[in-house]
Amino acid sequence: MHQQKRQPELVEGNLPVFVFPTELIFYADDQSTHKQVLTLYNPYEFALKFKVLCTTPNKYVVVDAAGAVKPQCCVDIVIRHRDVRSCHYGVIDKFRLQVSEQSQRKALGRKEVVATLLPSAKEQQKEEEEKRIKEHLTESLFFEQSFQPENRTVSSGPSLLTVFLGVVCIAALMLPTLGDVESLVPLYLHLSVNQKLVAAYILGLITMAILRT
Repeated sequence: MHQQKRQPELVEGNLPVFVFPTELIFYADDQSTHKQVLTLYNPYEFALKFKVLCTTPNKYVVVDAAGAVKPQCCVDIVIRHRDVRSCHYGVIDKFRLQVSEQSQRKALGRKEVVATLLPSAKEQQKEEEEKRIKEHLTESLFFEQSFQPENRTVSSGPSLLTVFLGVVCIAALMLPTLGDVESLVPLYLHLSVNQKLVAAYILGLITMAILRT
């Protein structure tokens, strides 16, 4: 009677399946990784039966590919890779775990686990380390570019041309004016009043530009 009350809740394909891990990685140069263990958990109050399917069954040996899990228990499923060859490097295979209630045939839930064969654990670690370094450099470059305009604003000063023009204008204002007979400066360096006004005007513009920077 209890089973009849909960039976409508067991919709086909909607029951969550809890499996760990969800990814299997085999390394060709490390025989200890040629044997992996999948753990199937049953947190429910009723027993489940399971079945393990694979897209490439000729490459793997699954110990206890079918069985049952008691309520609120777990079971380990051993998977061995038996075809470790370079032609299989990087190929992604898939395992599918289907669970159903012991008294029924329909699959109440399913979970896929991917499996990959890699040539070397050391190479994989090296690639991951290089990837982390690249990500770190990218982040550093991003922050450097983000703060660069502000740094330019703070550290930028007047250009050499601006400073040179300012010095020339100051020198022009210090030169004697036309008609100044007592000056020891040669006559060709005497400037008119209008020329000094122009120099003063340019010096004022340069001063404002420097203050804005």
